[in-house]
Amino acid sequence: MATGGTTSPPGVPRHANRLINEKSPYLLQHAHNPVDWYPWGQEAFDKAKKENKLIFLSVGYSTCHWCHVMEEESFKNKEIGDIMNKNFVCIKVDREERPDVDKVYMTFVQATSGGGGWPMSVWLTPDLKPFAGGTYFPPEDGVHRVGFRTVLLRIAEKWKENKDALLESSQKILETLLHLSEIRVQGQESPPPSKEVMATCFQQLSNSYDEDYGGFSKSPKFPTPVNLNFLFTYWALHRTTPEGAQALQMALHTLKMMAHGGIHDHIGQGFHRYSTDQHWHVPHFEKMLYDQGQLAATYSRAFQISGDEFFADIAQDILLYVSRDLSDQAGGFYSAEDADSYPTATSGEKQEGAFCVWAAEEIRALLPDPVEGATEGTTLGDVFMYHYGVKENGNVSPMQDPHQELKGKNVLIVRCSLELTAARFGLECPAAGLMISGFAQAGAALAEQEYVSRAAQAAAFLRRHLFDPASGRLLRSCYRGKDNTVEQSAVPIQGFLEDYVFVIQALFDLYEASLEQGWLEWALQLQHMQDKLFWDPKGFAYFSSEAGDPSLLLRLKNDQDGAEPTANSVTVTNLLRAACYSGHMEWVEKAGQILAAFSERLQKIPITLPEMARATAVFHHTLKQVVICGDPQGEDTKEMLRCVRSIFSPNKVLMLADGDSAGFLYRQLPFLASLERKDGKATAYLCSNFACSLPVTSPQELRGMLCP
Repeated sequence: MATGGTTSPPGVPRHANRLINEKSPYLLQHAHNPVDWYPWGQEAFDKAKKENKLIFLSVGYSTCHWCHVMEEESFKNKEIGDIMNKNFVCIKVDREERPDVDKVYMTFVQATSGGGGWPMSVWLTPDLKPFAGGTYFPPEDGVHRVGFRTVLLRIAEKWKENKDALLESSQKILETLLHLSEIRVQGQESPPPSKEVMATCFQQLSNSYDEDYGGFSKSPKFPTPVNLNFLFTYWALHRTTPEGAQALQMALHTLKMMAHGGIHDHIGQGFHRYSTDQHWHVPHFEKMLYDQGQLAATYSRAFQISGDEFFADIAQDILLYVSRDLSDQAGGFYSAEDADSYPTATSGEKQEGAFCVWAAEEIRALLPDPVEGATEGTTLGDVFMYHYGVKENGNVSPMQDPHQELKGKNVLIVRCSLELTAARFGLECPAAGLMISGFAQAGAALAEQEYVSRAAQAAAFLRRHLFDPASGRLLRSCYRGKDNTVEQSAVPIQGFLEDYVFVIQALFDLYEASLEQGWLEWALQLQHMQDKLFWDPKGFAYFSSEAGDPSLLLRLKNDQDGAEPTANSVTVTNLLRAACYSGHMEWVEKAGQILAAFSERLQKIPITLPEMARATAVFHHTLKQVVICGDPQGEDTKEMLRCVRSIFSPNKVLMLADGDSAGFLYRQLPFLASLERKDGKATAYLCSNFACSLPVTSPQELRGMLCP
């Protein structure tokens, strides 16, 4: 869900372009530019063809810092706006509304420039074929970079002088992209062997691992939960080997270094999008909902595996942030928090990270009290500044601050352990720990049931506002309107593959947490709809968008797990879970066909698809159905459920057989009727391919079965 755009000061008339009629906050941010922007659609395409004009396509999203910079420097500049309006049909796209459009042209930019990102700037022929592109452009020429004004004039001149050559070039580029982006099964190819895929992926991650600071690159450094989840699964399958121990150490060390770093907001909670340096210190300050969701789950798994409360505290920190700052009163979540914020309550201009950085004098003024039991003269501010690496002149290198917005400021980063901080000031460790954790607002732990209830509230929001029960289809997005109502655009954008995949995954997770069968039923309905809209029956795997949109030049299958896992990676496990809950074995076959379609990539460079590599192991090891037969309200049942949920096991699904033979699960899985409670107690069965183990009635026996 997204919030609406900003409003103009009272009494100040402002020029408005077509974007003023849109709902997207990103498009509304550009509604008062002197550029004659069009939203993506037929009106713009027709104008380009009628006037034989090139199209300038600009893609970004509402919380993107460099998108804001390019708008301030170029799109608000009247002279540059005049050049754009005279020579191009200018189209603005919000990538959070139209990931399909974004992906097509990002594929082009990455293939031709070796990099990508946002804002994305692409020039198209009137029939939407790309021929030139990049990301952020400064407004004027610099020593190392050509300016946006110059690029616009050069491209306009080329179109006038050599139109045929540009058209021919764009056609060749499109043909190359079609060839490069094709992912399909080759002949009778079968799913690749999981042992080799897992071993190769582990080796490639080991080679790129930063032993000092964790993570898998030097800089910039992204959280990449997909890598950590792969390592957890690798550990679970190789617990007794040196490689298994190494995998676990890599994952836990990375999570600790991230939590200590400036990428983690020690005051406001949650995680920023990525670190600009190797040390996780100076972040790009926007906070994305998709990062918070994945990281909360990953830190929870780290706690499950290690038993270290540190990881549980960080998971609770993330959920506290989301509950407070990214939650809507109607039950939904907002998609992101902006990188730019006001330095003070009276500031008129936003700066990157202003809300999250501190001057030394600010901390001294806020924490002047003396610390009892510490070296004489020590204040709370002294302890805080020492622990979080605060310096008098700021702790941000000028190299990481190109616009000088962080000069004299500090990004908080844990520089030493509690023990060292305590020793430095003559304190006992517990006292220092209570102080620091209090000031850092780590957040009190909420009861587990409250988290589950919040998840159910969000799922109900999805069903109410982002699902059309008449068609059985998901919608892409909704918006906060006037008086905090929830609004849809005049023509709602239909859901894409990733929407179905992540919602289905969430509903399976919510069923396992709540055991409410309604979520399971909806998940299976959506899986059928996903198959209908996106499955490729010839080449196998799912397309990212459905057929029938003539404005999309390519129908792609994304092939890289990045900040988010790609939809086909997640859907392999979804399909296996769906089969376990429904008995429909054709979903297992589909999971194998996806792995076969990506087989070459999985065997050569699985590091680009760690979530799919992880799923190959789940596919080959077969999911185990953990069935608890018992009264949902019975204490013995709850004890067995707590046991299952406390164990990290990558190849299990949990279900409750409550004895209701008319219920959804019993209708889907007739074998459940044959499972009985032993001696009237809550009883657990471990089933595989719908054949079950001998029953057990104690959590200790169950734990032994789940951790052989």
